[in-house]
Amino acid sequence: MRTILILGTNLGNRVENLKRAEELIEKLVGRILKRSRIIETAPFGVVNQPPFLNYGLLVDTYHPPFELLKLLKWIEKRVGRYRTFRWGPRVVDIDIVKYGNLFIDTEELRIPHPGLQCREFFKSICRFLEST
Repeated sequence: MRTILILGTNLGNRVENLKRAEELIEKLVGRILKRSRIIETAPFGVVNQPPFLNYGLLVDTYHPPFELLKLLKWIEKRVGRYRTFRWGPRVVDIDIVKYGNLFIDTEELRIPHPGLQCREFFKSICRFLEST
């Protein structure tokens, strides 16, 4: 299933964090079909923290959505993420933004990702990844 993931980081060596996460995604999640460019964005929600580096991946995965979510949470921990607080600083964050044309609305997982409604960079990354 074609899936759009958006990665973000604002702690430590941000470029290295993204690289390590992408390597694990390629190894464990599925084939990466397309990458967006990396952009620096201001923090969302809690503004008193360092800026983020964000980018998106179009991935062909065979993992069902909830299994994929668990796998991505494992990858985040493997790269060095630890829980802080909502919208707080992080070593890496991996969001499932779209999963084919599927809609899911549960406590654990919402697809399409709610960030599509309020973060312009989510929209622009998705437009790029969905273009041919």
